[in-house]
Amino acid sequence: MTAGRHEPSVYERIEAEENFQELRRRFRSWAFPMTAAFLAWYLLYVVLSGWARDFMGVKLFGNVNVALVLGLLQFVSTFWIAWAYSRYAGRRLDPLAEEIRHGAERKEPA
Repeated sequence: MTAGRHEPSVYERIEAEENFQELRRRFRSWAFPMTAAFLAWYLLYVVLSGWARDFMGVKLFGNVNVALVLGLLQFVSTFWIAWAYSRYAGRRLDPLAEEIRHGAERKEPA
């Protein structure tokens, strides 16, 4: 008994192309380090909140302490990462994704 030959789908063909592999590499080279950096930054905030209460309670001005400033910086960093990713994607990912899409549309049977 022999196995029948599988005709690859359009998705399998795209996935096997060098351009698609490059797109994945570019995405991962940005997303993985940025995710690790953000998680480390968040973990630092949590650890400081739990084990450095005196430091986090230091008043900077008025009733604003270190904990409040670092907490607000968590939001700022989240928005900065979203903005930076949109710029990176627009420059490095979207053009390649468009090229892949156009190539797939040309190869797609009518």
